[in-house]
Amino acid sequence: MKTWLILFILLSSSLLGIGAPPTPQHLRVHPKSGDGIWSLLKRYDLHRHKEDYEAFYNINHLNKGDRLLRHKKYKLPVYIYRYNGKSIRSTLHINDWATAVEIQKYNERLTARKVKPKDYRISKQLWVPFSLLVTKTKRKNQKNAKNTIRKKELTVPLFGSKYKNVIIKSNKLKGQVFYVVSGHGGPDPGAIAHKVNNKYTLCEDEYAYDVSLRLARKLMENGALVHIIIQDKNDGIRDGAWFRPDKDETCMGKRIPLSQLKRLQQRTNTINRLYKQHMRTGIKKHKVICIHVDSRSMNENKDVFFYYYAKSHSGHTMATNIYNTFKAKYHKYQRNRGYHGSISSRPLYLLKNTLPPAVYVELANIRNKKDRVRLVKPQNRDALAQWLYEGLIK
Repeated sequence: MKTWLILFILLSSSLLGIGAPPTPQHLRVHPKSGDGIWSLLKRYDLHRHKEDYEAFYNINHLNKGDRLLRHKKYKLPVYIYRYNGKSIRSTLHINDWATAVEIQKYNERLTARKVKPKDYRISKQLWVPFSLLVTKTKRKNQKNAKNTIRKKELTVPLFGSKYKNVIIKSNKLKGQVFYVVSGHGGPDPGAIAHKVNNKYTLCEDEYAYDVSLRLARKLMENGALVHIIIQDKNDGIRDGAWFRPDKDETCMGKRIPLSQLKRLQQRTNTINRLYKQHMRTGIKKHKVICIHVDSRSMNENKDVFFYYYAKSHSGHTMATNIYNTFKAKYHKYQRNRGYHGSISSRPLYLLKNTLPPAVYVELANIRNKKDRVRLVKPQNRDALAQWLYEGLIK
């Protein structure tokens, strides 16, 4: 009996269990002109797991080397379930939260790329790849598999007492280096909004720094090596709304110069020095993200927007990935509002002179009342960091 069929029987009896949902149908599709099996599976994000390849050959009665016929519909190793409107776990009758999250992400990715016509919560059609259904069985039967991760914990005092303990949840970013640079700091507070609510002064460097720390923590949780270039040993990740301005930020322990050019040179030189050190040890995946808050007219409501250096293909790709992530998130969470952020090239000093590819982010217009909600609510700052993280790792 074929391996994929054995796994399916196991799933039917142990993963789904008594009271399981009705037997689902396979997703059926026509290949496009020039499609091979790999390109067809890649379009539906099924090219990463051998279980999906094996299932595709078996359910379509194909042999290795067979060509696809354009006029014929093929079954994909994707099962279509009717979503019950409550949760993925209750729809599939499974208890594995991690598998449910992966299934949700799979559906959202394909919807964002317009491969799947509508969100599963609207269409009530939940697409479930075969490889994700076997995940739980594999976890139970392969406790010593290579991808098993022992949870480790880092202590990062910069994150503050509440957040300093960082549990490594995965190693998917192992071997990658990120340089997180929050804008301004030290003698330069950046953009300022005076007399907010008739009493608060909001400074760009404080809010950019909080989002930067939150992003750095999420990257570390997934095994990345993260250099936080601008640091304030007293602040940490803060859950309040109003941050008291100060001037004690440093560039990794060194005083930040008063001159703007020297500040930019200091940051660039620090990144490039670390980059060269890591390259000598064989680490070749590096990304820089510069996080800022803009200042425009009080009436100008701005969505998050991005810059890259025109001559950097990698920088353009990074910026595009994050931009597309934000666009998808706005479509999901603010469907009626729409997303009006932008992406463009600018010869900014850090973008032009850092050796690793870089992207520059403007989170909001600090002088606009609606935009400030994006900054002063801690849950919004965390969402910004999460979306930046998701875009960065694409």
